[in-house]
Amino acid sequence: MGWLKDQALVDSYLASLKSERNFSPYTLVNYRLDLEQFIKFLAERKKLLSRVDRAVAREFLYHLEGDKYSRRSLARKISAVRSFFRWLVREKKASANPFELISTPKIEKRLPNFLYEEEMIKMLKVPAPGGRDAALLELLYGAGLRVSEAIKLNTSDLDLSEGEVRIMGKGSKERIGLIGSYAVAALRQYLSSRGRTDSRAVFQNKRGGRLTGRSVERLIKSYAQKAGLDKTVTPHTLRHTFATHLLSAGADLRTVQELLGHSSLSTTQVYTHVTRERLKSVYDLAHPRAKRV
Repeated sequence: MGWLKDQALVDSYLASLKSERNFSPYTLVNYRLDLEQFIKFLAERKKLLSRVDRAVAREFLYHLEGDKYSRRSLARKISAVRSFFRWLVREKKASANPFELISTPKIEKRLPNFLYEEEMIKMLKVPAPGGRDAALLELLYGAGLRVSEAIKLNTSDLDLSEGEVRIMGKGSKERIGLIGSYAVAALRQYLSSRGRTDSRAVFQNKRGGRLTGRSVERLIKSYAQKAGLDKTVTPHTLRHTFATHLLSAGADLRTVQELLGHSSLSTTQVYTHVTRERLKSVYDLAHPRAKRV
């Protein structure tokens, strides 16, 4: 019965993440997998949540390390259980959080994958002008949208005369994004060419429903290949490219943070490393005294 109660607590916690914090289905699936792994770990050792202390928390960390998880996966799993215990303490289901002082290995920040300007231009030229896909690519790159934000757009969210788009971002946070002239022109052509439709969605599939994130991923991959780009390109790559190009051209970090909808400036700062790396590579190639000896 104790294990069923622990599982029920996990279910209640995940329900709270969905209702209170509006976590995406993908994130909730990962949380469930991580927490159920922890519950299984306890069951194999005949321990209950109510009996977990720092010694058990450390044992779980050593158990994960023994399974050869990457630093990133290990940190995510410990973070999921730590957050779960914070909720348990808040709900008075636990007296303390045994994972609060458990440290995980530091993760090296991976530099975001982005396209150089000439690569981006190549890719934008592939879709048929005036069509849905041309408008989609121009908007993803021109406004730096997440794919989840783009597929949720309604026509009422667009103000093409002002070059603005109302975006519902993570955690149901609303922001106003800017649309450049190329994206505005592409959207006008697409919306006028598709005729009357009952759907409010900006980007529709052949049946009139909304495009899915998976469909957009396939489209982006296909257009990258047709453009002859020898790298993995995802919808998020276009968002990274948007931010990198702005900073490279002199935009300030706060402005880019606002346009991306980041709640923390530290999330945006990773793009300064990207631009710095590009500066180094250009310097090394171009300056006669730049060769490392």
